[in-house]
Amino acid sequence: MRVVSLVPSLTETVFDLGITPVGRTPWCIKPESLVSEVMVVGGTKTPNMNKIYSLEPDLILLDKEENPKAVHDELVEKGYEVFVCEVEHPSDVPIMLKGLSEKLGVDASGQIQACEQALQETKGTQGPVVLPLIWHDPLMAVSAEKYAGGMLTHLGFEVPSFDAPYPIISPETIAEKEIKHLLLSSEPHDFSLEEGELFASLCNPVPNCQKIDGEALTWFGTRTAEGLQTLQEQLKEIR
Repeated sequence: MRVVSLVPSLTETVFDLGITPVGRTPWCIKPESLVSEVMVVGGTKTPNMNKIYSLEPDLILLDKEENPKAVHDELVEKGYEVFVCEVEHPSDVPIMLKGLSEKLGVDASGQIQACEQALQETKGTQGPVVLPLIWHDPLMAVSAEKYAGGMLTHLGFEVPSFDAPYPIISPETIAEKEIKHLLLSSEPHDFSLEEGELFASLCNPVPNCQKIDGEALTWFGTRTAEGLQTLQEQLKEIR
């Protein structure tokens, strides 16, 4: 099957399911040893549609949040088969993997079982209020309703809800939401501990800061099981 993936997490997942895609975005960087042989067809927001068409794909993988609706609509209008995922919590992943594997015509039972087992083993309760920071200029975080927030709430931490999925954060926000720990993601911005502590020093009270693995926090699919286990280990000291 000829697959084009416009979603980094799904590119990795497709490889893990035994299929090498024929097209990807430049942000599709996993698995590192294999993606270099796959054609880049443009970014997640601005793919080169002619490059996609030239690959004659049987299936194109999209994400409802990551890829523009106009891209989806054009592909459907031209008769291409698409798979659109909408994962907002790690518990959504087994269902997504089942649907994707059916589209691909492969067996994902092992990956689904691994994800379900990780969900059971990492379920937590009564953790402190934390806020994952993902961007620095302006300073931005992730709301509880998005996948990254869901990863942390599943582990038992409390993540605040906001009016926006990726709110801009101020020192006043930290006090208002009673945030105890700032989690400094390594992507899309690779926060240093010094950056986090400088911002934290402007807050009253001053929250603690901790670096976390950004890929564990945000990459979904076959990565979800490993991501849950990685975050559980990294955050065990603040539970």
